[in-house]
Amino acid sequence: MIDSRPGDAFQPGDLVNNTYRIESLLGRGGTSDVYKARSEISGRLVALKVLKAEFSGNDDYLVLLTREEGIREVRHDAVVRYSENHRTEHGLVYLVMDYVEGPALDRKLKQGPMPADEILTVCRRVAEGLQAAHDRNIVHRDLSPDNIILRDGDPAQAVIIDFGIAKDTNPGAETIVGNEFAGKYAYAAPEQLSGNTDARTDIYSLGALLLANFRGASPDIGNSPMEVVTRKAEPLNTEGVPEPLKTLIDRMTAPEPENRMQSAAEVLAFLDAPDAAPPAAPSDGGADPDATVIVPRARNADAPAATVAPAPDPRDKPAPASRGETRSRGGLFAMLAVVVLIAAGAGAWFSGALDGLLGPKYPIADPYTLIAEKRDGDGVNLTGHAPSEDALAALAGFAETGLGTSELQLASGDIPDSWGADVLALLRDMDGLNAWRVVVDGSSVDITGSTADKALQERLSAALASGLPGALTGRAEITLVPQFLAPDEVQAELDGLADCGPLTLPGVPQLGYGPQSAITVTGKVAGTATRVQLFDGLRDLAGDRNVVVDVEVLNPTLCLIESHLPTAPAGGIAIGFTVGDRDEPNPSGRFFVGENPVIDLTLPADVTDGYLSVSILDVSGNVFHLLPNINRQDNAVAGLRGGRDGDVTVRVAYPVADAGPGQIAFTVDDSTLGKSKILVLHSTAPLFDGMRPTSESAKGYAEALQAHAGVNGTRILSLDSRILETAKP
Repeated sequence: MIDSRPGDAFQPGDLVNNTYRIESLLGRGGTSDVYKARSEISGRLVALKVLKAEFSGNDDYLVLLTREEGIREVRHDAVVRYSENHRTEHGLVYLVMDYVEGPALDRKLKQGPMPADEILTVCRRVAEGLQAAHDRNIVHRDLSPDNIILRDGDPAQAVIIDFGIAKDTNPGAETIVGNEFAGKYAYAAPEQLSGNTDARTDIYSLGALLLANFRGASPDIGNSPMEVVTRKAEPLNTEGVPEPLKTLIDRMTAPEPENRMQSAAEVLAFLDAPDAAPPAAPSDGGADPDATVIVPRARNADAPAATVAPAPDPRDKPAPASRGETRSRGGLFAMLAVVVLIAAGAGAWFSGALDGLLGPKYPIADPYTLIAEKRDGDGVNLTGHAPSEDALAALAGFAETGLGTSELQLASGDIPDSWGADVLALLRDMDGLNAWRVVVDGSSVDITGSTADKALQERLSAALASGLPGALTGRAEITLVPQFLAPDEVQAELDGLADCGPLTLPGVPQLGYGPQSAITVTGKVAGTATRVQLFDGLRDLAGDRNVVVDVEVLNPTLCLIESHLPTAPAGGIAIGFTVGDRDEPNPSGRFFVGENPVIDLTLPADVTDGYLSVSILDVSGNVFHLLPNINRQDNAVAGLRGGRDGDVTVRVAYPVADAGPGQIAFTVDDSTLGKSKILVLHSTAPLFDGMRPTSESAKGYAEALQAHAGVNGTRILSLDSRILETAKP
């Protein structure tokens, strides 16, 4: 449970729409928060996903929430059940869904590796849920450990949640949100970086998260935008994973979609008969597969990462001592009794100090670690080891007092007797900071934190510099951060990365971005690498604030034209696509090699005069003029209407089989795959003095637009556009 704040949409005890009584806040995200509530009518527990006030009037985010509501048609125990959207009397929009009690896989991941048999159980259950969703053409697109909950902690009762693409409540697992890409980098399929998703995208993400939970560590995707793009094109390292899990993950996570398992049904078939499948090719070696790399979210790029081995499985019991060892230990009991009586050494037993005499009381952990983290506004979360029941209770009590969580395991290790008390004292010293992270490895400690209180920052930095509590040693970096992040500072970061027109910050708070503000960016960029770089740069700047990158990825050709286009409002001229060889509507605008795109314009009833100029800005760097051109020179609206009133459809690209003289028709080949843009300009007079060639370079067209900018600026009434994308099947 997360502590409520005065600015939250709902408070515990609130009655929403005379039906749902709020019990607690479950999670905060960049665009929405999730509450636990109970129906006053039926008594049923539910979860309410509430769109934040600043987004409740934004049609784009309402579409996302409405899309998530559509999952209610999927009926399967492995998919969270949705009801419907509602709006409160104050205008807040919320989505009702089932409440699922149990830990998410991201919490299990923090606890360390999961056994292979449990991983396979989770895989079967989630694949069954995905099959039910995919059968209704619903793709999750954001599958990651925090989106799978183990009901009552049972892997056989895994439940997929959050089919929206705008959520990010899990610390350290940012989600890019936009009109094309949704997914956490560590688990996203390679094609998602280019905005492509289908059922195979979910198959890849499922395989990646299964590997992460088996390892106890998220996939390593690099530290720079180009590293992300490069590593996503490489197979995941499954060295050391036992069969049949290894072959399953290899086949689920092939970088090329056509080389991986094509459906959830294929995953289930493998689980039913793994021996029937050919073994996967061995993956390239990499880092030690049994090591978990936990990287603190330091504000300083030079802050080191801590490498931590997975915690031992408490089910693994130490091997029994040999008969000789048993006799030697038996002779020590009298001495031990004297030691215990004289030193009153009960504490030594629990600290593990007597392990050399009696053998370890708890499984040995090497290295001996504890990670404590607090994010602004949240409680303290603890994971790792504790040397005794007393120390574990004290540390857990400290976390739970602040409404945090404790996932500690009893373990013996090479630590001083005062370890538990020293760590607890250090955590208490840190608790006044807005956000902090403490990584303890034996007696060595790495500390990072931040606060807006300068006096506190100076006092704590000085105290830690003079020495850590007890036997602990290490480094500390306490950063002073402003309470509010200036929009100008964020905009400067955007301006430095803009490569396809201006990047903007909609809905900037009046006082700047506070600790709980989400930073949302809109605009266009020239490629995937720019979007990755943009997100990473903003994440470093934003600190603990959520970052939502809602940008459209184009390409250098389209960006060149964008920078030369005249400024004009949209005119409501709709651009529709049909697959000509099958006469099927294609609302997505995506065409595959061999298909015949047919393009129709729908002129609104009030567009009755002037001229239309229709062009395709091709990904290859060329411009094709559909109207007017040398074979179809009449582009007057009156002529195109032909005396018809009301909404009128005008065809500008035809089916190949039906194309007559002067009618342009084409099929997709594999030489120019990517995004093209259909551009429709409505003007009071022809744009140019003479006829443009049917095709020309984008640079030549851009220069022509610029040369006529003074005249065209007064002629152009509206500008409408739409993306047409070509791809391999």
